[in-house]
Amino acid sequence: MRALIQRISKAYVEVNEKKISSIDKGLLVLLGVQDTDDQTDITWLSNKIIKMRLFEDDNGKMNQSIEDIKGQLLIVSQFTLHASTKKGNRPSFMAAAHPDIALPLYQTFVSECQKQIPTQTGQFGAMMQVGLVNDGPVTIWLDSRNKE
Repeated sequence: MRALIQRISKAYVEVNEKKISSIDKGLLVLLGVQDTDDQTDITWLSNKIIKMRLFEDDNGKMNQSIEDIKGQLLIVSQFTLHASTKKGNRPSFMAAAHPDIALPLYQTFVSECQKQIPTQTGQFGAMMQVGLVNDGPVTIWLDSRNKE
């Protein structure tokens, strides 16, 4: 399971030119699911995102988590995070889970996050327009199979 997380001052998702979700201060999480992902990946990644200290304290140091600042999450499914660009110029998405597998894993990930943080989502499988104001900018890459 892969996530690209961005610290934001605001973010939103539109589908068919209609805003379906929006948040203020918090994290935008673009989430990519592989067919080999399971509950272990969900637990590790959701806990890592919620506990990661990406927000500044009174001394200007990134020392506070999204819990600490009472922020929000916006989680958007993003199968292209599993793109392979090894051969040629057209990305392959073979590593991304088929929607039948990805959707329940995505929903479980969202549920895990919602237990602790106010959470909004995009629309799984839809063509979405995602808008954000990246605060910092701060952008972090996480991979449950490569825990660097």
